[in-house]
Amino acid sequence: MNLSRYDYIPGDDFTEYEFFSEGPNGRIRKMIAFTIVQEYPFLIYNLAFGDVDAAGEINDAVTSNNEDRDKVLATVAHSINDFCDRDGNHLIFAQGSNPARTRLYQMSIARNFTELQSDFDIKGLTDKGWEPFAKNVNYLAFLTNRK
Repeated sequence: MNLSRYDYIPGDDFTEYEFFSEGPNGRIRKMIAFTIVQEYPFLIYNLAFGDVDAAGEINDAVTSNNEDRDKVLATVAHSINDFCDRDGNHLIFAQGSNPARTRLYQMSIARNFTELQSDFDIKGLTDKGWEPFAKNVNYLAFLTNRK
């Protein structure tokens, strides 16, 4: 994947990744976290990311407006590769903290789909179930794994 991204620092167990967004609103500390949400019949991890709040927790509801959305999302995509290198190629579930944020993720995936599909199988959830990601379809959530 050749998308412009930020460098990040993985945590000790490679389930958390920290990086800084740089833009007109300054340097903003961000965190990506992978947590198990299903173990059987196959392992699924939830992907969460957002700004780090004063307590050191991820705040996925804040909007930074640091004009680097695509670079931040490319950083998240790259962390999936790193996570899979260390933990195995498991399914990764992602959903925005609200429908507008999920739509934002969908638009970014669509905009970078040619690049992303070379590394990832991406599915979208509709009211009819999971289907291969397609542009111009509204999704409720996303599921991916590395090819």
